[in-house]
Amino acid sequence: MTVSGDLAAPFGEDIWLLEGDRVHMFGIPFETRACILRLNSGQLWVHSPVAPTPERLNAVRTLGDVGFIIAPNKIHSLGVDPWRAAFPEAEVWVSPGFEERHPKIAFDGVLTNTAPAIWADDIRQQVFHGHRVLDEVVFLHRKSRTLIVTDLIQKHDPSGENVFWRWVKNWAGILGKKGGTARDIRASIADRDAARRARDEILSWDFDALVISHGACLRTGAKADVARAFAWLDN
Repeated sequence: MTVSGDLAAPFGEDIWLLEGDRVHMFGIPFETRACILRLNSGQLWVHSPVAPTPERLNAVRTLGDVGFIIAPNKIHSLGVDPWRAAFPEAEVWVSPGFEERHPKIAFDGVLTNTAPAIWADDIRQQVFHGHRVLDEVVFLHRKSRTLIVTDLIQKHDPSGENVFWRWVKNWAGILGKKGGTARDIRASIADRDAARRARDEILSWDFDALVISHGACLRTGAKADVARAFAWLDN
């Protein structure tokens, strides 16, 4: 699931991972990752694009034509404009609260619980309702049976952190294989019933693999791991 240099790495049938730079959000370091799907139409669907470099963009071009650029929540915005500049024919689709936070970023559509017809045969999607701030949309790539999550589940690599950040991320519940939903995200749920309904819908889907933006992905056994990561909603 890692890459060599800036090259996209295959994760399953018609799905690739593209590793990005280490960035800081509110001073906290995060590794970044884009997920790329090839739709039945042949177009590429790029989830949470990372900072572009010529090598990264060329690696993606070898896979096909980018048709869609996806901002899965209002926080993951940095790659949207640069990727649209690189692929001007692509449509930009954003999370429900994205425009309010980023009024100057142009987009073509807003993500809802219903996938648009252009990719409905390839992808299912669900807004994770109930959070005060995080308007994340979770996706299922049907062909590879892969769940795609952005910030709701994080599993930061302990070997990539110094002692301080290992302690912080362990306390936050997002370190290593036992990572999950960060403490601040859990504390910010305003409507637990709505969040549970979204969680239950996601767990009803047919998936076995998991791709996340921050940390280790899973090629198998993801259904049980996602259920564990979201079990806090039942407490």
